[in-house]
Amino acid sequence: MQLRYNYRLYPSPGQRQALARGQPYLTDGDLSARLTAAKASPERAWLAEVSAVVLQQALADLTAAYRNFFASAAGTRKGSKVGPPRFRSRKDRRQAIRFTRNARFAVTAGGKLRLPKIGDVPVRWSRDLPAGPSSVTVIKDAAGRYFASFAVQATGDPLPPSGAETGIDLGLTHFAVLSDGRKVASPRFLRRAERRLRTAQRNLSRKVAGSRNRGKAQVRVARVHARVADARRDWLHKESTRIIRDSQTVYVEDLCVAGLARTRLAKSVHDAGWAAFTAMLEYKAARSGRTFARTGRFEPTSQVCSACGTNDGPKPLGVRTWTCAACGAVHDRDLNAARNILALGRRERLNACRGGVRPGLAPAAASETGTLRGAT
Repeated sequence: MQLRYNYRLYPSPGQRQALARGQPYLTDGDLSARLTAAKASPERAWLAEVSAVVLQQALADLTAAYRNFFASAAGTRKGSKVGPPRFRSRKDRRQAIRFTRNARFAVTAGGKLRLPKIGDVPVRWSRDLPAGPSSVTVIKDAAGRYFASFAVQATGDPLPPSGAETGIDLGLTHFAVLSDGRKVASPRFLRRAERRLRTAQRNLSRKVAGSRNRGKAQVRVARVHARVADARRDWLHKESTRIIRDSQTVYVEDLCVAGLARTRLAKSVHDAGWAAFTAMLEYKAARSGRTFARTGRFEPTSQVCSACGTNDGPKPLGVRTWTCAACGAVHDRDLNAARNILALGRRERLNACRGGVRPGLAPAAASETGTLRGAT
């Protein structure tokens, strides 16, 4: 599988200026020759100051964007609707530039990243690359930090077999409740940083538009958001790794995060990071030789009794425990949902493997056999 490894970069002021040259998108993608001819014109001479591969990659990005847009408009592309490509906003401080193998980037013996027409950029290596990268994307985020994202074709790293199967119910009261009874508390990183964020945004609102002080205030707000995002990402990686290490098969409910993000719980939903968590579980399971599956989105996992299978009807979010009217079992709402997700995932996986879904034959009762031939 293809993975990405991100590392922090520390370019010099001159290298930062060189990385910032270029356009995010090209307005005309019909002929690459026009791009080459533009370099010879006096008003476009600055295009020759960056690597030609970078410009060709921008051209390829534009072509891919239009291809996705037309496929989405025609209905041949799966997923949500895709809009036409557009120029990035002038207010967006993020930038990205990608180098492929044709650009002949390299990692020097001293551990620096050598980029064409930019030079050797120091890198903080947190781990070794498992294989040679096919491309590298240099990213500048809104907080002014630089990162190098390497695309690497990595092989699987299977873990020792584990017979455990786990169903996971994602929520807001607890981030995750596992079918074995373990409850993972929600860290709520954004909620804990709201005071610092409120102060930074208040200072930003008092700055004059277009002033240098306003630009500095924007960076301070972006740094608070970046700290929250980094803490959340690190926590999600640790939790997903622990679950994949302890479980052979993992089942998660297929939540409509985009729909939940349009409700009054939008801030809490975004703060939880469910989509990123399930994506981590999926690729880590594939790499580790585990099984990952999503159950149906519209299954009433919170309404069905996990003991007898009776649907007891919908319940408000304030009801955290309930008693089954059929069998009398007392259920924790989230734990019951996690056990139902586990049972549903097992059933769907066996059905996908051509397992039997109909009940087996049973001997008929004496009253159903009819009259025996020759009986008197």
